[in-house]
Amino acid sequence: MPALMDRDQFRTALEQAIQGKSANKSPFSIAWATGKLSRAHLARWAENHYHYVGPFADYLAYIYARTPDTMTEAKDFLLSNMYEEEIGGDRHTDLLIRFAEACGTTRARVTDPDNMSATTRGLQSWCYAVAMREDPVVAVAGLVVGLESQVPSIYRKQTPTLREKYKFTDEEVEFFDLHIVSDEIHGERGYQIVLQHANTVELQQRCLKICEVGAQMRLLYTTALYNDYVAQELPLSELVATETKKAEPALA
Repeated sequence: MPALMDRDQFRTALEQAIQGKSANKSPFSIAWATGKLSRAHLARWAENHYHYVGPFADYLAYIYARTPDTMTEAKDFLLSNMYEEEIGGDRHTDLLIRFAEACGTTRARVTDPDNMSATTRGLQSWCYAVAMREDPVVAVAGLVVGLESQVPSIYRKQTPTLREKYKFTDEEVEFFDLHIVSDEIHGERGYQIVLQHANTVELQQRCLKICEVGAQMRLLYTTALYNDYVAQELPLSELVATETKKAEPALA
């Protein structure tokens, strides 16, 4: 039977639950980071991503409503996160739509739920279910640690390509720049909430499992974007060849 872990052991276990399942490993992310996607492919990403991240403040609100008043710092974090998403400067979804429009799609297409894939719909539904049904600490582990904390590492690989390969302007890629910074802070605060309040063996094990599942969900969602929108134009064999070539040592 598992034993109760101290904070250092638990932090390492949480990180390991996500490792190997990062969305960076999906073919869509690899194609993006290597500049092989078209603007039309990026537009399809934006149309889907809106329906995953657009309700993020709603997910957090459900967790907030069920978080005990004794967890003051956790409630403050959730409220602050919601504020940043919706009214703390530019609304994050508006920044995403600005990028989408630069890719050639429209606000109407982005906001229309009929334009998201079935897998995106599944990810959105999973996020709502976790926020509404799980213990608040477990929900924070799933949505903030398992999902949100991944964002900086993903966007750090993708954003330079948007500028260098696709020639987007700073204003058009503000959505990514903002989340590299903000989600690193959010992810760390999520870790601290989980480390402090998952104080039983059962809670720790549930947090580890939901982090693993959350990472799997994001990887599945990103892989589905490749299968649905890119695979026919860019076979997987071409991406594998590109990655293999990058990994080869340069000749002296």
